[in-house]
Amino acid sequence: MNQNVADKLFQTAVMTILTIVALLMLFPFYYVFVVSFTSPVEYLRKGLVLLPSEWTLTSYKYLLANNVFVKAAGVSTFLAVVGTVLSLIVTSAGAYTLSRKRLHGRRMLLILILLTTLFNPGIVPPYLVVRELGLMNSIWSLIIPVLTSGWYVILMRGFFESIPDELEEAGKIDGASDIGVFTRIILPLSLPSLAAFGLFYAVAYWNTFFSAILYINKADLRPLQVVLQMLLIDSSSSSSGEIANQMSSEIAIPTDTLKMAAVVISTVPILLVYPFLQKHFAKGVMVGSIKG
Repeated sequence: MNQNVADKLFQTAVMTILTIVALLMLFPFYYVFVVSFTSPVEYLRKGLVLLPSEWTLTSYKYLLANNVFVKAAGVSTFLAVVGTVLSLIVTSAGAYTLSRKRLHGRRMLLILILLTTLFNPGIVPPYLVVRELGLMNSIWSLIIPVLTSGWYVILMRGFFESIPDELEEAGKIDGASDIGVFTRIILPLSLPSLAAFGLFYAVAYWNTFFSAILYINKADLRPLQVVLQMLLIDSSSSSSGEIANQMSSEIAIPTDTLKMAAVVISTVPILLVYPFLQKHFAKGVMVGSIKG
């Protein structure tokens, strides 16, 4: 009896502590969300708003009507869509080729690909490659250098190896070429893997930041994360002043409400993708990691 009471007290204490910690971690997200929907007048009057008396879309309407923010959102959307599609094509094609046992030199290629996951060349070599290819101030400089990942190729190769060879042989008997087998048989069976790695690529492209700072100097080609960073940093800096002035010169909207609305807009699109890919996500990653 005493042991049961002690166990219940311990579980209650643990659950209470974890609940408090969870609430403390969720509060910043809640505050960002609330302030983004707060009336500018109310925010200026109160300073700290936990529950607005008036919910408004003023900050969102202003951001979505601002050319700087809209162009940045368009760049990030292009990176996430086009970059993800191209990355999946290259990664799946490379992984499928390496999964075929008849490929000569397959082991050496796998070793070379594995080395790319173990050693990081740093910043200078990629920068020199992008510059010599003439990709500076080009949106393709944010896609081509990171078009594929050696680690993703190895994991997807493991997934392709789990597909029976008899399916490929049946396709060959029916007259399909290697490309036909890959596009008509292998890829339709690989939707869980494609969904999982597509999500990884989409998140990476949507959050493009450091490479954009290195390769992009044109304001029209800045992705959303760069504009968001310029908006969030201290307004005393020149870059933040440029963005803030462009966004708040026409109407009097508190900068903080614009910041919070920008954070929500830059976060929600990726969050909305997860529920649609959740059923494929765990299966695609686990099959590739176990079989590989």
